[in-house]
Amino acid sequence: MSAVRAVVRVLSIAGTDPTGGAGIQADLKSIAANGGYGMAVVTALVAQNTHGVRSVHVPPIAFLAEQLDAVSDDVRIDAVKIGMLATVEVIETVAAWLGRIRPPVVVLDPVMVATSGDRLLDADAEDALRRLLPHVDLVTPNIPELAILAGAPEASAWTDVLAQASVVARAHGVRVLAKGGHLSGERLPDALVEIIDGRVSVTEFAGTRIRTRNTHGTGCSLSSAVATRAAATGEWAQATAESKRWLAESIRHGAELEVGSGNGPISHFAGLWERGGLDTRPTAREVETGWWEDIAGIRAEIDDLPFVRGLGDGTLERDAFLGYLAQDALYLRDYARVLADAARRAPDSAERAFWAGSAQNAIVGELQLHDHWLAGESGVGARPDAVTTAYLDHLLATSARGDYRVLIAALLPCYWIYQDVGERLQAHSHHGHAYRSWLETYADPVFAQSTRRAIDIVARSAATADAATRAAMHDAFLVSSRHELAFFAASR
Repeated sequence: MSAVRAVVRVLSIAGTDPTGGAGIQADLKSIAANGGYGMAVVTALVAQNTHGVRSVHVPPIAFLAEQLDAVSDDVRIDAVKIGMLATVEVIETVAAWLGRIRPPVVVLDPVMVATSGDRLLDADAEDALRRLLPHVDLVTPNIPELAILAGAPEASAWTDVLAQASVVARAHGVRVLAKGGHLSGERLPDALVEIIDGRVSVTEFAGTRIRTRNTHGTGCSLSSAVATRAAATGEWAQATAESKRWLAESIRHGAELEVGSGNGPISHFAGLWERGGLDTRPTAREVETGWWEDIAGIRAEIDDLPFVRGLGDGTLERDAFLGYLAQDALYLRDYARVLADAARRAPDSAERAFWAGSAQNAIVGELQLHDHWLAGESGVGARPDAVTTAYLDHLLATSARGDYRVLIAALLPCYWIYQDVGERLQAHSHHGHAYRSWLETYADPVFAQSTRRAIDIVARSAATADAATRAAMHDAFLVSSRHELAFFAASR
């Protein structure tokens, strides 16, 4: 059994994007897509869309501090991702909070230059952002932002990008994720630049340009992903490599969202939607209730059969009853074989023991029918009729296909329907009822206990199965239920 994965709690401190492609909205999606629990403190309310920013409203600084304290007073924070910090006061408030709380992982995406090339921070705010760097484990600037942090002209070659990243890393004691997205050409490398034992260490990650307009919020999304994965693994290079693969997949699927007419967002959950699906997983109780309701019509038809009505009130002709029992005895012979197959395939000793015991009980039941009811009735039911044969063919074919879960779903109606019918008919029988002793067999508390156990095993197996297997189990259950109806209906 695999260990339960610990979920990391990641706080995004950033501005908003009402279109959901960047800022805190993108951060929360990225954190979730990469296995974390996302939280958010808003630094700025931004009116923007896929074409650009229209205006920015910065809430009072005291309220920012209250947000930060409210989270950290209550929740253990495993990682912090920082995005838009619009003013000196905002930056200093966040820096002071980081100094007090000291989160294990802090990643800064320095939102300093808009896609248009416009500077988003004034000179004082840029200086304050540099002073924030000692509180940070990783900074993820694009090429124009890296130049500002390094105090140098914007780099046009990858070697210059690496040189500027080394300057920033050494000057501020921070890891730098240098990104090549603003370079020309098809090759777009990234690199993790660190100072290890006083020397610059560079880990490069290859990348190629993806031809798309859906790049809105890529910086926010990547930095959030790295923060989440680094907190989970403690490995910065591994976290970066995995985050880049996730981002590339999300970019490739971005256009499918059809959001906006400008630079659209990436599809943060594309991989999860494709590989994980959207179907919810039912509980065992929901499986049990749903499947029983699904055969309500079949159960009602069984109750209305002349055979069942006559069996209930004791007026059933003896020859019809003996013919039914003869087929039941023949059925139990092969049913025991299928139960033994279920025992052989069961995943644990408890389920193996249950199905093996059920196989033995089926053999005992067959012998008891012959000895008690069918003794001396030569020629009655010597061969399985067409209905019995069809039912057994269904069970044997299901067993041959080899899926344990589908097999036990096919076996269940023989427990569930018989126990339900027998218990209700026995409740209305009376002393002197011709078939009371037979009805008591299926209304017996021991059989009810076995039925309950079979329902629990099958429902739990269906609840934990994948959607395709659960659907196949449901189909097998329905087919067996229809065979149960045909079995009762064939007796006249």
